[in-house]
Amino acid sequence: MQIEKTTVNIGFNPLTDCASLVLASLLGFDEKHGIRIVLSKETSWAGVRDKLVTGELDAAHALYGLVYGTQLGIGSQPRDMAVLMNLNRNGQAVTLSKRLAEQGATDGASLAALMQQERRQYVFAQTFPTGTHAMWLYYWLAAHGIHPLRDARTITIPPAQMVYNLTEGHMDGFCAGEPWGHRAVMDGVGITAATSQQIWPDHPEKVLGASLDFVRAHPNTCRALVAAVLEASRWIDASDANRRAMAEIVSAAPYVNTDKAAILPRILGRYEDGNGGTWQDGHPLRFHQDGAANYPWLSDGTWFMTQFRRWGLLKSDPDYLAVAQQVTQTRLYREAAELAGVAVPDGQLRSSTLIDGRVWDGSDPAGYAASFALHQR
Repeated sequence: MQIEKTTVNIGFNPLTDCASLVLASLLGFDEKHGIRIVLSKETSWAGVRDKLVTGELDAAHALYGLVYGTQLGIGSQPRDMAVLMNLNRNGQAVTLSKRLAEQGATDGASLAALMQQERRQYVFAQTFPTGTHAMWLYYWLAAHGIHPLRDARTITIPPAQMVYNLTEGHMDGFCAGEPWGHRAVMDGVGITAATSQQIWPDHPEKVLGASLDFVRAHPNTCRALVAAVLEASRWIDASDANRRAMAEIVSAAPYVNTDKAAILPRILGRYEDGNGGTWQDGHPLRFHQDGAANYPWLSDGTWFMTQFRRWGLLKSDPDYLAVAQQVTQTRLYREAAELAGVAVPDGQLRSSTLIDGRVWDGSDPAGYAASFALHQR
C-alpha cells in the first residue's frame, strides 16, 4: 500500500476524548502503519472546521455535528466532508451552576420548576452550534419541557473556557466534554445535572473528520491513520492501568492541561455530581469496546441531521440517507479495521432508546424529526 502523504497534520481540542489521537502518535501506532501524526492543539471548534476546509489540517478530532453541519452549509459555506471513524462514546455532561443547585435545581425536572418560578432569562452554553454538546443540551432541556431556544438563551463557548465563564457568573450552565464537567465539580462552582450517556446510552461523540477532497486524494493515508487510531483506542480500553496511564499523559500541558485528578475518575467510570451523589457509571467514556465504539453507523450521522431539522438549523428535510452515505466512509473504515485486526459490526443502522423513551433506529428520519412537540421550525 503506497502512502500518499506520510506526515499527517491532525487537530484536536483539549478534551479527554482526544486521547486516542495523542496515544496513536506517542505510542508509535502511527509509525507501525507508515505515517507520522503531527498534532495541533486548537482553541475552538470553529477553528477546527476552518482549518479542515482550508487544508491547514489534514484531519481532526471533531464534533460529529460539526462535520455534518459543514457538509450542509449550516453557519458556513457548504463543503463536502468525511467521517473516517468514531473516536469515542459517552463521557460528556450537562453542568448547572452551584447557585442554581442551591436554589434546588439539580436535575432536569427541578430546573424546569425553578425556571417556571423565577422568570428571568437563563443562559446555557454549548461548544458549537451544530455540535454534539448543543444537541445533548437541547434534547435534555426539551425532554423536561424546556424549549432551549425560547425559554432560554444559548451561547457558544470553547470547551476549555466553560468553567471560567461559569465561575464568573456569565451563564447558568453548560454542556461540554470532560474533563470540564468534573473540573466544575472539583472547583465547587457547578454540579453534574446529567451525563450525556443518561440522555443517550452509548451515544456517538467525537469523530475523526476530514474534507472529502483530502480523503479522495489520500485514501491510503486515511486507511493508515484510521488503523493507527484504532490500535490506540484498543490500547486505552484494554485495562484500567492503561486508562490511568492515558490520563497521566493527556493531562499534560501540550494536551488538556489540567490536573490528572480532573480526568481520571470519570475515565474509570467513577462519578460524583457535586451535590452529594456518587455512582459507578455503566456507560462511561469508551474509546473502543471491541470496535463497537469506533464503527461509523449511518444512523448516528442521520440522527444529528434530524436534530438540525428539529431546531430550525435546516429549513427542509435533506435526503438523510444519501447525505449520511456520502459523508460516512464506511468502506474505507472496514478496510482500515482489517489492517488493525478490529471486528466490524454487521449492518449500518442501530437502534437506541433516548432519555424521553423515544426509539431511534434510522428508519424514518423525516418522521422522527417532525414528531417532537418542542421544536423550532
